[in-house]
Amino acid sequence: MSSAQPPGRVVGVDLGSRRIGVAVSDSRRSVATAVTVLARNPQRRHDHLALAGIVESYEAVSVVVGLPLSLSGAAGPAAAGVLEEVDQLRRALTVPVETVDERYSTVVASTAMRSTGRNAKRQRSVIDAAAAQVLLQGWLDRANVASRTEF
Repeated sequence: MSSAQPPGRVVGVDLGSRRIGVAVSDSRRSVATAVTVLARNPQRRHDHLALAGIVESYEAVSVVVGLPLSLSGAAGPAAAGVLEEVDQLRRALTVPVETVDERYSTVVASTAMRSTGRNAKRQRSVIDAAAAQVLLQGWLDRANVASRTEF
């Protein structure tokens, strides 16, 4: 964790078109845990209010949102939509919001779930939270490595 980051929990968010996966770190920022999946509301402000409630209930100090870049690393239409919503979240939440590359988070989460015996149909209800956990854990791991190499 860099000195610019205040200590505390971080919320990871996987913004999907139908569902929002949510994960939360521990206060030491070493482990991410999948916590819930929110069904999308036709009005985004309701989704943002629900996320604000999660941030508040976990006393989170920041939010990390997965950015669906293409395999080449370019930002396509899906990434543009997420960036637009991230701008809205920055206005709706009282904590910093940043993005993290999520190119493989759903694939990694799905593979892990299959290895525990969950089939695709049984995964649907929790895959988004698992993807949020994967993207948040990746962010935590990179932040922890960076903090150990700072002088």
